[in-house]
Amino acid sequence: MTLFRFPKPFQHDHPPVRDVSVVFDEELTLAQRASDLVAKTVGSWRFIIIQSVLLSIWVVLNAMAIVRQWDPYPFILMNLVLSLQAAYTAPIIMMSQNRQAAHDRIEAHEDYLINQKAEVEIRAILDHLAAQDHAMEEMHQMMLKLMATHQGRPQDG
Repeated sequence: MTLFRFPKPFQHDHPPVRDVSVVFDEELTLAQRASDLVAKTVGSWRFIIIQSVLLSIWVVLNAMAIVRQWDPYPFILMNLVLSLQAAYTAPIIMMSQNRQAAHDRIEAHEDYLINQKAEVEIRAILDHLAAQDHAMEEMHQMMLKLMATHQGRPQDG
């Protein structure tokens, strides 16, 4: 009788998969949270619309002299305000993007580790399936031999 050999059961000895985004967000400093909020706010249609309305009001009030002109044409004060806004907003957005890039690198590395674990487990599954295929082939051959020996004998009746 043939003794079928199967691989040993696979041992899952790796830590559980973790959500890198949750871990990363838990470690954010107040400044990092603030830069993300600024980037999220400035990069929205709501901000663009509100800023456009405020700038239009500024221009109309100063150009038509409806109220006392605090910034007559060519709106040098408005240019200064917008320049200051851009001077502070751009580096803050860059800080948020740098933090997001660091998050993406960590997430990519975690994906790589998960892929390595999956590859090991898939290899174990394929080895086990190959052993089952081999065992089934041997059982099939044994059944064919049994059928051949029974066909040669007279049937009891």
